[in-house]
Amino acid sequence: PLTLIAAVLGSILAGLATPTEAAGVGALGALLLGFSYRALDLKTLKDIAESTMKTTAMVFLILIGASIFSLVFRGYGGDEVIAEVFENMPGGVMGAMLIVMAVIFLLGFILDFIEIIYVVIPIVGPVLLAMGIDPVWLGIMIAVNLQTSFLTPPFGFALFYLRGVAPPQVSTSDIYRGVVPFIGLQLILLAMLVIWPQLATWLPATLYG
Repeated sequence: PLTLIAAVLGSILAGLATPTEAAGVGALGALLLGFSYRALDLKTLKDIAESTMKTTAMVFLILIGASIFSLVFRGYGGDEVIAEVFENMPGGVMGAMLIVMAVIFLLGFILDFIEIIYVVIPIVGPVLLAMGIDPVWLGIMIAVNLQTSFLTPPFGFALFYLRGVAPPQVSTSDIYRGVVPFIGLQLILLAMLVIWPQLATWLPATLYG
């Protein structure tokens, strides 16, 4: 398993494969490992394939709907409106960035990360990039913010995973209270990335020049 992880991540960092290609290699490697450990059979493989198809279909439906929404939004001049709002916002570029991060964080309470990526990011992303924000820094800020949505109740994915393995005496409200410190840590990390953007940009710049 460690060799598989190293091969997938190493191929991406070394520039030998794109993330999509590396994911394919990882899936094939995981499949071979499952059979070698005798942890997979045809029935389990069929269930996995069905679950993957359902998830993929859901993502594509969201993508289709988001694409239609984005086309209509741009067709009616929504990009220009957003750009004008951001340009007139107090604090300039940084003020616009902080507002977008706050909106994404709040949306994480009611939407899952896939919907935020396909609906919100295509609207605000191009505007922020046009304002001169570093794309690597912006991408990592958004990724960390979306990661926080895994913990925010009531729809955080991690909360549902934990609910599934927690003992019966642990209530859902206990889980909600328990994640508060971790949400705080995520927000501290976001604040650190705002204050020191080099935390996000140094490694990619070092690896890829």
